[in-house]
Amino acid sequence: MREKKIEQKLVKAVKAAGGIAPKLTSLGFDGMPDRMVLMPGGCIGFVEVKAPGEKPRSLQLSRHRLLRRMGFKVYVLDGEEQIETILRKIGGDAE
Repeated sequence: MREKKIEQKLVKAVKAAGGIAPKLTSLGFDGMPDRMVLMPGGCIGFVEVKAPGEKPRSLQLSRHRLLRRMGFKVYVLDGEEQIETILRKIGGDAE
């Protein structure tokens, strides 16, 4: 499955759960995750979407570490079967 299809399924699942998943475009701050996921109850997380088996680039991993140090949840999604678990974790369930 292509990255674009996985990303579309993520956006659809977030919407179905009552949230939104805006695409992030960070001018002058490359490497940020693809989507910011905002869920009911004030829950927020970031999702880097990859094609199956692909890994984030080193700059992306650096941004992920920065966001995590700031207390945000960051996930790498490379398969549609991971979407439900990621949304549950962003929504406040235990890691």
